[in-house]
Amino acid sequence: MQILLVVVGLMVATVVLVGVGERLRLPWPALMVVLGAGVAITPGLPDGFRVDPDLILPLFLPPLLFATAQRTSWALFRARWRTIALLAVGLVLVTATAVAGTAWLLVPGIAVTAAIALGAMVAPPDPVAVEAVAGQVRIPRRLVSVLQSEGLFNDATALVIFQAAVLATVAGDELSPLGLGVRFVAGAAGAVVVGLAVAWLARRVLGRLTDTVGRSALTLVLPFATYLAAEEIHASGVIAVVVLALQLRAGADADEAAERLTQTSLWNVVELLVTGLAFGLIGLDLRQVVTDAGDDLPRMLGHAAIVCLVVIAVRVLWMVAAWRILRRTPGVADAGAAPVTGREAVLLSWCGMRGLATLALALSLPFTTATGEPFPARAELVLIAVSVLLVTLLVPGFTLPALVRALDVDDEAEAEERAEREIVGRARRAAMATIQFEQQVRELPAEVGTALRERADRLAAMLAGETPSEDERQRIAMVKTMRDQMAQAQAAALAAARAEVLAARREPGVDPHAADRVLRRLDLRTVLLD
Repeated sequence: MQILLVVVGLMVATVVLVGVGERLRLPWPALMVVLGAGVAITPGLPDGFRVDPDLILPLFLPPLLFATAQRTSWALFRARWRTIALLAVGLVLVTATAVAGTAWLLVPGIAVTAAIALGAMVAPPDPVAVEAVAGQVRIPRRLVSVLQSEGLFNDATALVIFQAAVLATVAGDELSPLGLGVRFVAGAAGAVVVGLAVAWLARRVLGRLTDTVGRSALTLVLPFATYLAAEEIHASGVIAVVVLALQLRAGADADEAAERLTQTSLWNVVELLVTGLAFGLIGLDLRQVVTDAGDDLPRMLGHAAIVCLVVIAVRVLWMVAAWRILRRTPGVADAGAAPVTGREAVLLSWCGMRGLATLALALSLPFTTATGEPFPARAELVLIAVSVLLVTLLVPGFTLPALVRALDVDDEAEAEERAEREIVGRARRAAMATIQFEQQVRELPAEVGTALRERADRLAAMLAGETPSEDERQRIAMVKTMRDQMAQAQAAALAAARAEVLAARREPGVDPHAADRVLRRLDLRTVLLD
Protein backbone atom coordinates (compact mmCIF):
# COMPACT_ATOMS: atom_id res chain seq x y z
CA MET A 1 0.00 0.00 0.00
CA GLN A 2 2.84 2.39 0.79
CA ILE A 3 4.39 1.89 -2.65
CA LEU A 4 1.00 2.50 -4.29
CA LEU A 5 0.67 5.77 -2.37
CA VAL A 6 4.13 6.82 -3.59
CA VAL A 7 3.21 6.09 -7.22
CA VAL A 8 -0.08 7.99 -6.98
CA GLY A 9 1.65 10.86 -5.21
CA LEU A 10 4.27 11.11 -7.95
CA MET A 11 1.57 11.24 -10.61
CA VAL A 12 -0.33 13.98 -8.79
CA ALA A 13 2.89 15.94 -8.32
CA THR A 14 3.61 15.56 -12.03
CA VAL A 15 0.30 17.17 -12.98
CA VAL A 16 0.88 20.02 -10.53
CA LEU A 17 4.40 20.68 -11.79
CA VAL A 18 3.25 20.72 -15.40
CA GLY A 19 0.83 23.49 -14.48
CA VAL A 20 3.58 25.33 -12.62
CA GLY A 21 5.86 25.01 -15.63
CA GLU A 22 3.22 26.52 -17.92
CA ARG A 23 2.76 29.50 -15.60
CA LEU A 24 6.49 30.08 -15.15
CA ARG A 25 7.25 29.23 -18.82
CA LEU A 26 9.72 26.57 -17.72
CA PRO A 27 10.14 23.13 -19.37
CA TRP A 28 8.36 20.47 -17.38
CA PRO A 29 11.05 17.74 -17.81
CA ALA A 30 13.50 19.97 -15.93
CA LEU A 31 10.91 20.38 -13.19
CA MET A 32 10.48 16.60 -13.13
CA VAL A 33 14.18 16.29 -12.34
CA VAL A 34 13.76 18.78 -9.51
CA LEU A 35 10.84 16.68 -8.30
CA GLY A 36 13.00 13.56 -8.35
CA ALA A 37 15.71 15.31 -6.34
CA GLY A 38 13.06 16.40 -3.85
CA VAL A 39 11.74 12.87 -3.55
CA ALA A 40 15.28 11.66 -2.86
CA ILE A 41 15.55 13.73 0.33
CA THR A 42 11.92 13.49 1.50
CA PRO A 43 11.78 11.83 4.95
CA GLY A 44 9.32 9.07 5.66
CA LEU A 45 9.35 7.40 2.27
CA PRO A 46 10.16 3.68 2.05
CA ASP A 47 13.91 3.13 2.20
CA GLY A 48 13.67 -0.29 0.65
CA PHE A 49 11.67 0.83 -2.38
CA ARG A 50 13.11 -0.82 -5.47
CA VAL A 51 11.77 -1.42 -8.96
CA ASP A 52 12.66 -4.78 -10.48
CA PRO A 53 15.41 -3.98 -13.03
CA ASP A 54 13.85 -6.44 -15.51
CA LEU A 55 10.65 -4.35 -15.55
CA ILE A 56 12.19 -0.90 -16.08
CA LEU A 57 12.69 -1.01 -19.85
CA PRO A 58 9.45 -2.84 -20.78
CA LEU A 59 7.37 -0.53 -18.57
CA PHE A 60 8.75 2.88 -19.51
CA LEU A 61 10.29 2.76 -23.00
CA PRO A 62 7.49 1.29 -25.20
CA PRO A 63 4.75 3.87 -24.50
CA LEU A 64 7.06 6.87 -24.72
CA LEU A 65 8.81 5.70 -27.88
CA PHE A 66 5.44 4.97 -29.49
CA ALA A 67 4.06 8.40 -28.54
CA THR A 68 7.10 10.22 -29.91
CA ALA A 69 7.39 8.18 -33.12
CA GLN A 70 3.80 9.03 -34.05
CA ARG A 71 4.91 12.65 -34.58
CA THR A 72 7.20 11.80 -37.49
CA SER A 73 6.91 9.90 -40.79
CA TRP A 74 8.65 7.43 -43.08
CA ALA A 75 9.24 10.20 -45.63
CA LEU A 76 11.16 12.21 -43.05
CA PHE A 77 13.40 9.26 -42.24
CA ARG A 78 14.06 8.53 -45.90
CA ALA A 79 15.05 12.15 -46.48
CA ARG A 80 17.35 12.35 -43.45
CA TRP A 81 18.70 8.84 -43.07
CA ARG A 82 22.34 9.96 -43.33
CA THR A 83 21.98 12.51 -40.53
CA ILE A 84 20.06 10.02 -38.39
CA ALA A 85 22.69 7.32 -38.93
CA LEU A 86 25.53 9.66 -38.01
CA LEU A 87 23.80 10.81 -34.83
CA ALA A 88 21.97 7.66 -33.75
CA VAL A 89 24.85 5.27 -34.45
CA GLY A 90 28.08 7.19 -34.95
CA LEU A 91 27.71 9.71 -32.13
CA VAL A 92 26.43 7.07 -29.70
CA LEU A 93 29.42 4.82 -30.40
CA VAL A 94 31.92 7.66 -30.01
CA THR A 95 30.28 8.91 -26.80
CA ALA A 96 30.08 5.43 -25.30
CA THR A 97 33.74 4.79 -26.13
CA ALA A 98 34.92 8.10 -24.67
CA VAL A 99 32.90 7.66 -21.48
CA ALA A 100 33.98 4.03 -21.08
CA GLY A 101 37.65 4.99 -21.37
CA THR A 102 37.20 7.83 -18.88
CA ALA A 103 35.38 5.62 -16.38
CA TRP A 104 37.97 2.86 -16.70
CA LEU A 105 40.70 5.35 -15.81
CA LEU A 106 38.77 7.01 -12.96
CA VAL A 107 36.81 4.30 -11.14
CA PRO A 108 39.07 1.96 -9.17
CA GLY A 109 38.59 -1.74 -9.83
CA ILE A 110 35.92 -1.30 -12.51
CA ALA A 111 35.75 -3.91 -15.25
CA VAL A 112 36.08 -2.79 -18.86
CA THR A 113 32.65 -4.22 -19.65
CA ALA A 114 31.07 -2.32 -16.76
CA ALA A 115 32.68 0.89 -18.02
CA ILE A 116 31.23 0.20 -21.48
CA ALA A 117 27.81 -0.29 -19.88
CA LEU A 118 28.12 3.18 -18.32
CA GLY A 119 29.06 4.64 -21.71
CA ALA A 120 25.95 3.10 -23.26
CA MET A 121 23.78 4.45 -20.43
CA VAL A 122 24.76 8.10 -20.90
CA ALA A 123 25.24 8.12 -24.70
CA PRO A 124 21.67 8.49 -26.07
CA PRO A 125 19.81 11.84 -25.87
CA ASP A 126 16.11 11.44 -25.18
CA PRO A 127 13.40 12.34 -27.76
CA VAL A 128 10.78 12.93 -25.05
CA ALA A 129 12.94 15.47 -23.26
CA VAL A 130 13.83 17.13 -26.58
CA GLU A 131 10.17 17.53 -27.56
CA ALA A 132 9.11 18.84 -24.16
CA VAL A 133 12.02 21.27 -23.78
CA ALA A 134 12.76 22.37 -27.34
CA GLY A 135 9.13 22.24 -28.42
CA GLN A 136 8.27 25.18 -26.13
CA VAL A 137 10.93 27.42 -27.68
CA ARG A 138 10.97 28.96 -31.16
CA ILE A 139 13.42 26.44 -32.56
CA PRO A 140 13.00 25.59 -36.25
CA ARG A 141 11.00 22.39 -36.62
CA ARG A 142 13.74 21.08 -38.91
CA LEU A 143 16.16 21.03 -35.99
CA VAL A 144 13.59 19.64 -33.55
CA SER A 145 12.73 16.82 -35.95
CA VAL A 146 16.44 16.00 -36.36
CA LEU A 147 16.78 15.77 -32.58
CA GLN A 148 13.65 13.64 -32.30
CA SER A 149 14.79 11.29 -35.05
CA GLU A 150 18.17 10.95 -33.39
CA GLY A 151 16.49 10.11 -30.09
CA LEU A 152 14.18 7.49 -31.57
CA PHE A 153 16.94 5.31 -32.98
CA ASN A 154 19.93 6.01 -30.74
CA ASP A 155 18.20 4.09 -27.93
CA ALA A 156 18.49 0.94 -30.04
CA THR A 157 22.24 1.39 -30.50
CA ALA A 158 22.81 2.16 -26.84
CA LEU A 159 20.61 -0.73 -25.71
CA VAL A 160 22.50 -3.30 -27.77
CA ILE A 161 25.83 -2.10 -26.33
CA PHE A 162 24.40 -1.92 -22.81
CA GLN A 163 22.84 -5.38 -22.80
CA ALA A 164 25.96 -7.01 -24.24
CA ALA A 165 28.21 -5.21 -21.75
CA VAL A 166 26.00 -6.12 -18.77
CA LEU A 167 25.80 -9.77 -19.82
CA ALA A 168 29.57 -9.89 -20.22
CA THR A 169 30.06 -8.28 -16.80
CA VAL A 170 27.65 -10.67 -15.10
CA ALA A 171 29.19 -13.74 -16.76
CA GLY A 172 32.77 -12.49 -16.56
CA ASP A 173 33.28 -12.67 -20.34
CA GLU A 174 34.83 -10.25 -22.83
CA LEU A 175 33.07 -8.18 -25.49
CA SER A 176 33.65 -8.82 -29.18
CA PRO A 177 33.24 -5.76 -31.47
CA LEU A 178 32.40 -8.03 -34.39
CA GLY A 179 29.82 -9.84 -32.29
CA LEU A 180 28.29 -6.50 -31.28
CA GLY A 181 28.02 -5.43 -34.91
CA VAL A 182 26.40 -8.68 -35.98
CA ARG A 183 24.02 -8.54 -33.04
CA PHE A 184 23.01 -4.97 -33.84
CA VAL A 185 22.34 -5.65 -37.53
CA ALA A 186 20.44 -8.88 -36.81
CA GLY A 187 18.47 -7.27 -34.01
CA ALA A 188 17.55 -4.27 -36.17
CA ALA A 189 16.46 -6.44 -39.10
CA GLY A 190 14.39 -8.68 -36.87
CA ALA A 191 12.83 -5.65 -35.19
CA VAL A 192 11.74 -4.17 -38.54
CA VAL A 193 10.05 -7.46 -39.43
CA VAL A 194 8.28 -7.63 -36.06
CA GLY A 195 7.15 -4.00 -36.23
CA LEU A 196 5.76 -4.36 -39.75
CA ALA A 197 4.05 -7.67 -38.92
CA VAL A 198 2.37 -6.31 -35.79
CA ALA A 199 1.29 -3.18 -37.68
CA TRP A 200 -0.26 -5.31 -40.42
CA LEU A 201 -2.05 -7.51 -37.90
CA ALA A 202 -3.19 -4.48 -35.90
CA ARG A 203 -4.70 -2.91 -39.02
CA ARG A 204 -6.68 -6.08 -39.67
CA VAL A 205 -8.00 -6.12 -36.09
CA LEU A 206 -8.70 -2.37 -36.00
CA GLY A 207 -10.68 -2.71 -39.22
CA ARG A 208 -13.11 -5.00 -37.41
CA LEU A 209 -13.44 -2.87 -34.28
CA THR A 210 -16.09 -0.17 -34.51
CA ASP A 211 -15.82 1.18 -30.97
CA THR A 212 -13.43 4.15 -30.69
CA VAL A 213 -12.59 3.34 -27.07
CA GLY A 214 -11.72 -0.25 -27.95
CA ARG A 215 -9.53 0.84 -30.85
CA SER A 216 -7.69 3.32 -28.62
CA ALA A 217 -7.23 0.65 -25.94
CA LEU A 218 -5.68 -1.66 -28.52
CA THR A 219 -3.13 0.98 -29.53
CA LEU A 220 -2.25 1.36 -25.86
CA VAL A 221 -1.46 -2.35 -25.59
CA LEU A 222 0.37 -2.68 -28.93
CA PRO A 223 3.68 -0.97 -27.95
CA PHE A 224 4.16 -3.28 -24.96
CA ALA A 225 3.25 -6.40 -26.96
CA THR A 226 5.55 -5.40 -29.82
CA TYR A 227 8.46 -4.65 -27.50
CA LEU A 228 8.11 -7.98 -25.68
CA ALA A 229 7.69 -9.95 -28.92
CA ALA A 230 10.85 -8.43 -30.38
CA GLU A 231 12.87 -8.99 -27.22
CA GLU A 232 11.66 -12.59 -27.10
CA ILE A 233 13.38 -13.33 -30.43
CA HIS A 234 16.45 -11.27 -29.38
CA ALA A 235 15.60 -8.40 -31.72
CA SER A 236 15.53 -4.69 -30.81
CA GLY A 237 12.31 -3.87 -29.00
CA VAL A 238 13.05 -0.17 -29.41
CA ILE A 239 13.23 -0.30 -33.22
CA ALA A 240 10.19 -2.60 -33.38
CA VAL A 241 8.05 -0.09 -31.45
CA VAL A 242 9.24 2.82 -33.61
CA VAL A 243 8.51 0.89 -36.83
CA LEU A 244 5.07 -0.03 -35.49
CA ALA A 245 4.21 3.60 -34.76
CA LEU A 246 5.48 4.84 -38.13
CA GLN A 247 3.61 2.14 -40.06
CA LEU A 248 0.32 2.67 -38.23
CA ARG A 249 0.61 6.42 -38.80
CA ALA A 250 1.40 5.89 -42.49
CA GLY A 251 -1.72 3.75 -42.94
CA ALA A 252 -4.06 6.16 -41.17
CA ASP A 253 -7.49 6.57 -42.75
CA ALA A 254 -8.73 10.05 -43.59
CA ASP A 255 -12.09 9.26 -41.94
CA GLU A 256 -10.61 8.43 -38.51
CA ALA A 257 -11.06 11.98 -37.19
CA ALA A 258 -12.69 11.15 -33.85
CA GLU A 259 -10.25 8.30 -33.26
CA ARG A 260 -7.21 10.52 -33.93
CA LEU A 261 -8.45 13.11 -31.46
CA THR A 262 -9.15 10.46 -28.83
CA GLN A 263 -5.81 8.74 -29.25
CA THR A 264 -3.87 12.00 -29.28
CA SER A 265 -5.40 12.98 -25.94
CA LEU A 266 -4.83 9.48 -24.55
CA TRP A 267 -1.17 9.38 -25.52
CA ASN A 268 -0.51 12.89 -24.25
CA VAL A 269 -1.76 11.80 -20.83
CA VAL A 270 0.19 8.52 -20.91
CA GLU A 271 3.39 10.29 -21.93
CA LEU A 272 3.02 12.87 -19.20
CA LEU A 273 2.31 10.46 -16.34
CA VAL A 274 4.87 7.83 -17.32
CA THR A 275 7.63 10.43 -17.63
CA GLY A 276 6.74 12.02 -14.31
CA LEU A 277 6.61 8.64 -12.59
CA ALA A 278 9.97 7.65 -14.06
CA PHE A 279 11.75 10.77 -12.82
CA GLY A 280 10.15 10.36 -9.42
CA LEU A 281 11.44 6.81 -9.21
CA ILE A 282 14.97 7.96 -9.98
CA GLY A 283 14.71 10.13 -6.90
CA LEU A 284 13.86 7.13 -4.75
CA ASP A 285 16.72 5.11 -6.22
CA LEU A 286 19.10 8.06 -5.97
CA ARG A 287 18.60 8.24 -2.22
CA GLN A 288 19.64 4.61 -1.91
CA VAL A 289 22.62 5.23 -4.20
CA VAL A 290 23.77 8.15 -2.06
CA THR A 291 23.41 5.95 1.02
CA ASP A 292 25.42 3.17 -0.61
CA ALA A 293 28.15 5.64 -1.58
CA GLY A 294 28.72 6.65 2.05
CA ASP A 295 32.03 8.39 2.61
CA ASP A 296 33.00 7.88 -1.06
CA LEU A 297 30.27 10.28 -2.24
CA PRO A 298 32.58 13.31 -2.81
CA ARG A 299 34.99 11.19 -4.85
CA MET A 300 32.13 9.74 -6.90
CA LEU A 301 30.70 13.20 -7.57
CA GLY A 302 34.11 14.33 -8.78
CA HIS A 303 34.21 11.43 -11.22
CA ALA A 304 30.65 12.24 -12.32
CA ALA A 305 31.64 15.85 -13.07
CA ILE A 306 34.48 14.68 -15.31
CA VAL A 307 32.19 12.27 -17.18
CA CYS A 308 29.65 15.08 -17.68
CA LEU A 309 32.35 17.24 -19.25
CA VAL A 310 33.38 14.36 -21.54
CA VAL A 311 29.78 13.78 -22.68
CA ILE A 312 29.28 17.47 -23.48
CA ALA A 313 32.68 17.86 -25.16
CA VAL A 314 32.14 14.85 -27.43
CA ARG A 315 28.78 16.19 -28.63
CA VAL A 316 30.19 19.67 -29.24
CA LEU A 317 33.14 18.34 -31.24
CA TRP A 318 30.88 16.03 -33.24
CA MET A 319 28.45 18.84 -34.15
CA VAL A 320 31.25 21.21 -35.12
CA ALA A 321 32.79 18.54 -37.35
CA ALA A 322 29.38 17.79 -38.89
CA TRP A 323 28.79 21.49 -39.56
CA ARG A 324 32.15 21.90 -41.31
CA ILE A 325 31.41 18.88 -43.52
CA LEU A 326 27.79 19.79 -44.31
CA ARG A 327 28.46 23.42 -45.17
CA ARG A 328 30.70 22.21 -48.01
CA THR A 329 28.02 19.81 -49.29
CA PRO A 330 25.53 21.40 -51.72
CA GLY A 331 21.82 20.80 -51.21
CA VAL A 332 22.02 19.46 -47.64
CA ALA A 333 19.85 22.24 -46.20
CA ASP A 334 17.06 21.49 -48.68
CA ALA A 335 17.25 17.82 -47.67
CA GLY A 336 16.75 18.73 -44.01
CA ALA A 337 20.28 17.93 -42.85
CA ALA A 338 21.69 19.71 -39.81
CA PRO A 339 23.72 21.54 -38.66
CA VAL A 340 24.37 23.72 -41.72
CA THR A 341 25.34 26.88 -39.81
CA GLY A 342 27.49 27.59 -36.79
CA ARG A 343 24.42 28.70 -34.83
CA GLU A 344 22.70 25.42 -35.54
CA ALA A 345 25.83 23.54 -34.43
CA VAL A 346 25.77 25.38 -31.09
CA LEU A 347 22.06 24.74 -30.63
CA LEU A 348 22.23 21.04 -31.48
CA SER A 349 25.20 20.67 -29.15
CA TRP A 350 23.22 22.26 -26.33
CA CYS A 351 20.16 20.08 -26.96
CA GLY A 352 21.74 16.75 -26.05
CA MET A 353 19.29 16.23 -23.18
CA ARG A 354 19.47 12.81 -21.55
CA GLY A 355 16.25 11.46 -20.13
CA LEU A 356 14.22 8.31 -19.83
CA ALA A 357 16.61 5.99 -21.70
CA THR A 358 19.50 6.90 -19.39
CA LEU A 359 17.19 6.59 -16.40
CA ALA A 360 15.82 3.19 -17.44
CA LEU A 361 19.22 1.72 -18.25
CA ALA A 362 20.69 2.96 -14.98
CA LEU A 363 17.88 1.46 -12.91
CA SER A 364 18.03 -1.82 -14.84
CA LEU A 365 21.62 -2.54 -13.81
CA PRO A 366 21.60 -5.87 -11.95
CA PHE A 367 22.63 -5.91 -8.31
CA THR A 368 24.75 -9.07 -8.51
CA THR A 369 26.79 -11.08 -11.01
CA ALA A 370 26.41 -14.75 -11.89
CA THR A 371 28.68 -15.69 -8.97
CA GLY A 372 26.52 -13.81 -6.47
CA GLU A 373 29.04 -11.00 -6.02
CA PRO A 374 27.87 -7.36 -6.17
CA PHE A 375 27.82 -5.82 -9.63
CA PRO A 376 31.12 -3.90 -9.85
CA ALA A 377 30.76 -0.24 -8.85
CA ARG A 378 26.98 -0.28 -9.41
CA ALA A 379 26.33 2.58 -6.98
CA GLU A 380 28.92 4.79 -8.65
CA LEU A 381 27.76 3.90 -12.16
CA VAL A 382 24.16 4.82 -11.32
CA LEU A 383 25.30 8.01 -9.59
CA ILE A 384 27.36 9.05 -12.63
CA ALA A 385 24.48 8.26 -15.02
CA VAL A 386 22.03 10.29 -12.93
CA SER A 387 24.52 13.16 -12.73
CA VAL A 388 24.80 13.24 -16.53
CA LEU A 389 21.01 13.22 -16.75
CA LEU A 390 20.72 16.11 -14.30
CA VAL A 391 23.38 18.26 -15.97
CA THR A 392 22.31 17.67 -19.58
CA LEU A 393 18.61 18.18 -18.81
CA LEU A 394 18.54 20.91 -16.17
CA VAL A 395 21.16 23.24 -17.64
CA PRO A 396 19.77 23.29 -21.22
CA GLY A 397 16.21 23.18 -19.93
CA PHE A 398 16.53 26.45 -18.02
CA THR A 399 18.91 28.23 -20.43
CA LEU A 400 17.59 27.19 -23.86
CA PRO A 401 15.13 30.12 -24.28
CA ALA A 402 17.91 32.65 -23.64
CA LEU A 403 20.27 30.78 -25.96
CA VAL A 404 17.71 30.74 -28.78
CA ARG A 405 17.20 34.50 -28.43
CA ALA A 406 20.95 35.11 -28.38
CA LEU A 407 21.59 32.95 -31.46
CA ASP A 408 18.53 34.28 -33.33
CA VAL A 409 17.84 30.87 -34.84
CA ASP A 410 14.08 31.44 -35.12
CA ASP A 411 14.48 33.02 -38.57
CA GLU A 412 13.03 29.85 -40.12
CA ALA A 413 9.69 30.39 -38.39
CA GLU A 414 8.25 32.32 -41.35
CA ALA A 415 9.31 29.57 -43.76
CA GLU A 416 7.66 26.97 -41.56
CA GLU A 417 4.47 29.05 -41.43
CA ARG A 418 4.53 29.24 -45.22
CA ALA A 419 4.84 25.45 -45.35
CA GLU A 420 1.77 25.14 -43.13
CA ARG A 421 -0.14 27.63 -45.29
CA GLU A 422 0.74 25.54 -48.36
CA ILE A 423 -0.82 22.48 -46.72
CA VAL A 424 -3.89 24.55 -45.84
CA GLY A 425 -4.09 25.65 -49.48
CA ARG A 426 -3.94 22.06 -50.69
CA ALA A 427 -6.73 21.09 -48.30
CA ARG A 428 -8.87 24.02 -49.50
CA ARG A 429 -8.36 23.18 -53.17
CA ALA A 430 -9.33 19.54 -52.55
CA ALA A 431 -12.46 20.65 -50.68
CA MET A 432 -13.43 23.12 -53.43
CA ALA A 433 -13.02 20.48 -56.15
CA THR A 434 -15.25 18.09 -54.22
CA ILE A 435 -17.88 20.81 -53.68
CA GLN A 436 -17.94 21.50 -57.41
CA PHE A 437 -18.32 17.78 -58.14
CA GLU A 438 -21.13 17.42 -55.58
CA GLN A 439 -22.94 20.41 -57.03
CA GLN A 440 -22.80 18.96 -60.53
CA VAL A 441 -23.73 15.39 -59.61
CA ARG A 442 -26.43 16.13 -57.05
CA GLU A 443 -27.74 19.22 -58.87
CA LEU A 444 -27.64 21.31 -55.72
CA PRO A 445 -29.22 24.79 -55.90
CA ALA A 446 -26.81 27.59 -56.77
CA GLU A 447 -27.24 29.19 -53.37
CA VAL A 448 -26.25 25.93 -51.68
CA GLY A 449 -23.07 25.74 -53.74
CA THR A 450 -22.30 29.37 -52.94
CA ALA A 451 -22.84 28.72 -49.24
CA LEU A 452 -20.61 25.66 -49.37
CA ARG A 453 -17.82 27.61 -51.01
CA GLU A 454 -18.14 30.36 -48.42
CA ARG A 455 -17.96 27.77 -45.68
CA ALA A 456 -14.88 26.23 -47.28
CA ASP A 457 -13.27 29.67 -47.32
CA ARG A 458 -14.10 30.13 -43.65
CA LEU A 459 -12.69 26.66 -42.95
CA ALA A 460 -9.42 27.61 -44.65
CA ALA A 461 -9.29 30.78 -42.56
CA MET A 462 -9.90 28.74 -39.40
CA LEU A 463 -7.13 26.29 -40.33
CA ALA A 464 -4.80 29.24 -40.74
CA GLY A 465 -5.68 30.34 -37.19
CA GLU A 466 -7.97 33.30 -38.01
CA THR A 467 -10.94 34.21 -35.77
CA PRO A 468 -14.34 34.70 -37.52
CA SER A 469 -15.88 38.20 -37.41
CA GLU A 470 -19.38 39.06 -36.26
CA ASP A 471 -20.63 39.27 -39.86
CA GLU A 472 -19.25 35.83 -40.54
CA ARG A 473 -21.07 34.48 -37.48
CA GLN A 474 -24.34 35.89 -38.84
CA ARG A 475 -23.76 34.29 -42.20
CA ILE A 476 -23.08 30.99 -40.45
CA ALA A 477 -26.48 31.26 -38.74
CA MET A 478 -28.17 31.81 -42.11
CA VAL A 479 -26.42 28.86 -43.69
CA LYS A 480 -27.71 26.53 -40.95
CA THR A 481 -31.15 26.63 -42.60
CA MET A 482 -29.71 24.67 -45.51
CA ARG A 483 -27.84 22.15 -43.38
CA ASP A 484 -29.72 19.08 -44.59
CA GLN A 485 -28.68 19.62 -48.19
CA MET A 486 -25.17 20.67 -47.32
CA ALA A 487 -24.27 18.03 -44.74
CA GLN A 488 -23.35 15.22 -47.10
CA ALA A 489 -21.45 17.48 -49.50
CA GLN A 490 -19.55 19.14 -46.67
CA ALA A 491 -18.62 15.81 -45.13
CA ALA A 492 -17.26 14.69 -48.49
CA ALA A 493 -15.29 17.92 -48.84
CA LEU A 494 -13.78 17.50 -45.38
CA ALA A 495 -12.88 13.90 -46.19
CA ALA A 496 -11.13 15.05 -49.35
CA ALA A 497 -9.26 17.72 -47.39
CA ARG A 498 -8.14 15.18 -44.78
CA ALA A 499 -7.05 12.73 -47.48
CA GLU A 500 -5.01 15.46 -49.17
CA VAL A 501 -3.30 16.42 -45.90
CA LEU A 502 -2.46 12.77 -45.20
CA ALA A 503 -1.09 12.43 -48.72
CA ALA A 504 1.01 15.54 -48.19
CA ARG A 505 2.28 14.14 -44.88
CA ARG A 506 3.68 11.09 -46.68
CA GLU A 507 5.58 13.14 -49.25
CA PRO A 508 9.34 13.82 -48.85
CA GLY A 509 10.10 17.35 -47.75
CA VAL A 510 6.79 17.89 -45.95
CA ASP A 511 7.06 18.56 -42.22
CA PRO A 512 4.87 15.96 -40.47
CA HIS A 513 4.38 18.33 -37.55
CA ALA A 514 2.86 21.01 -39.80
CA ALA A 515 0.61 18.43 -41.47
CA ASP A 516 -0.50 17.11 -38.08
CA ARG A 517 -1.51 20.59 -36.95
CA VAL A 518 -3.68 21.09 -40.03
CA LEU A 519 -5.09 17.56 -39.74
CA ARG A 520 -6.04 18.10 -36.11
CA ARG A 521 -8.05 21.20 -37.04
CA LEU A 522 -9.79 19.27 -39.80
CA ASP A 523 -10.54 16.44 -37.38
CA LEU A 524 -12.00 18.86 -34.87
CA ARG A 525 -14.16 20.38 -37.58
CA THR A 526 -15.33 16.93 -38.66
CA VAL A 527 -16.26 15.92 -35.12
CA LEU A 528 -18.15 19.17 -34.59
CA LEU A 529 -20.02 18.59 -37.84
CA ASP A 530 -20.99 15.08 -36.71
